[in-house]
Amino acid sequence: MPLFITINLALCFFAQTNNAFKGILLTPLLMDISLGVALVSVAGTLFKKTRSLIWYDLFSSAVILVWYAYWQSSFKEDSPMFFFYPLYFSMITALVSLYAINSRDKIDKASLIVMQSLVNKVIIQPWIIMLFIFLSLEARENFMLFPTLMTLLLIRYCLACYIKDC
Repeated sequence: MPLFITINLALCFFAQTNNAFKGILLTPLLMDISLGVALVSVAGTLFKKTRSLIWYDLFSSAVILVWYAYWQSSFKEDSPMFFFYPLYFSMITALVSLYAINSRDKIDKASLIVMQSLVNKVIIQPWIIMLFIFLSLEARENFMLFPTLMTLLLIRYCLACYIKDC
């Protein structure tokens, strides 16, 4: 998920500086475009014939932009969450990509079978997690719900990468 990591690092930078590009991130047009990309990504995960792993990156990248713009009005501009959440997302995604996904050659058959059964469970289908992430955007008073669900989506991405080649 290189696009997701890049956008999160950019958000970390913009949270610490007073850059003119930060104003563009808060425009309703960018938020609407990002919301549209996120919705298309949810629909894209429903089709099995498409390369589904790209939808994770597109959805995560779009929804983090929606989150950033949507939550700016409810919290102070210099709130630490606008720096630490994107930093957490970029670091955990990079760690998962480097260590977990790249070591899939060393996994035994029994673990691979368990992972396949988890991927096939209805409750952790990516589109369900993505819908819950949309709902968490509205739960501003429970501000830990959004990063928790994004972490769950990242775990689901990791499982999908183990099963398929990414």
